Amino acid sequence: MRTVPAARWPVLVDSLLPASLAADALSVVTASLLVAVCAQFEFRLPFTPVPISGGTLGVLYAGALLGSRRGVSAVGLYLLEGAAGLPVFSGGAGGALHFLGPTGGYLLGFPLGAFLTGLLAERGWDRTPARAFIMMLAGSVPIFALGLLGLARFVPGSTLLAAGLWPFVPGDLVKAVFSAGLLPAGRRLLGSPHRG
Repeated sequence: MRTVPAARWPVLVDSLLPASLAADALSVVTASLLVAVCAQFEFRLPFTPVPISGGTLGVLYAGALLGSRRGVSAVGLYLLEGAAGLPVFSGGAGGALHFLGPTGGYLLGFPLGAFLTGLLAERGWDRTPARAFIMMLAGSVPIFALGLLGLARFVPGSTLLAAGLWPFVPGDLVKAVFSAGLLPAGRRLLGSPHRG
């Protein structure tokens, strides 16, 4: 039995740039820089080696604005920049060793978060406040899942959630609420089609 593929609606970048390879490359590079800038906003807590950072917001916006394919490309480029030693990771850090440290799992979860957010945006989840809110929270799930798996090597199991999840939930809720207003408003401002 054949299945009908889910409809793909234009994401926000499609309303701004013409469809071309050059436009795709420009959007991917720009989004990788957006993630790098967002990652510089960090706040460290004394009881966890994982900083609270704006990097996850940049990652989720890369997916929401560019869609799944270009969003993953942008985040992949960001990770390559960091692995090459450029100071793009949280707090201006860089280097491949960060993938082996306490934040390594979170970094490896970034492409999955961008992919999921982008996939939902391609299905219209960025068009209403309620759906945009859920879309942004859903994109955080794979980031936290891989992040906690990686962090488990560095903190005792009894404190894993306290060190790697609970301190970040309030910020993720604020980001999701902010996005619930911003993404649909951006669509209306650009005159992008509203469906569902």
